[in-house]
Amino acid sequence: MNNLIRLRDGQATLVEADPWQWLRDPLLPEPSGPLLLPLAAWQQRQDEATLKGERPSQHGICLAPDDEVEALAAYLPVLPLIAIEFPSFRDGRGYSQAYLLRTRLGWQGELRAVGDVLRDQLSHMRQCGFDAFAVREDKAAEDALKGLAGMSVLYGRSAIEPRPLFRRRGADRP
Repeated sequence: MNNLIRLRDGQATLVEADPWQWLRDPLLPEPSGPLLLPLAAWQQRQDEATLKGERPSQHGICLAPDDEVEALAAYLPVLPLIAIEFPSFRDGRGYSQAYLLRTRLGWQGELRAVGDVLRDQLSHMRQCGFDAFAVREDKAAEDALKGLAGMSVLYGRSAIEPRPLFRRRGADRP
């Protein structure tokens, strides 16, 4: 994917070579390498052992805004990557999906925002649990890196910091 930013050990970096291809339309010719597939297409392509959680999948899942996160629970141990689609920057359902994956289902792997992903959203996406961002192709990823430094203090709890500010301040006092 072009314009990919990934967080590693809290540091945001641009990814030069990303092997993942987002197959949005199953009717198009299939690219080589690992694919990000819609949930239904991913389920159809997996063998019995992968669906039972016995063998890792070669492909990741790309959740649409109306997909239920809980449908992934049985597949989490075999998934190499989960992407969440933002068809429009005005559609906030992906934030909830990410938060549920991290907090309720305990997903620890890469969680990537794809689609209409813009600089102004990155800091909020990070708070919901995203650790990779495929910035819209007509925008500069170098500029989008600045969006991750958008908030210096978080007041509320988030997927990356479950304690609200007043709890953190109390813990810092001797």
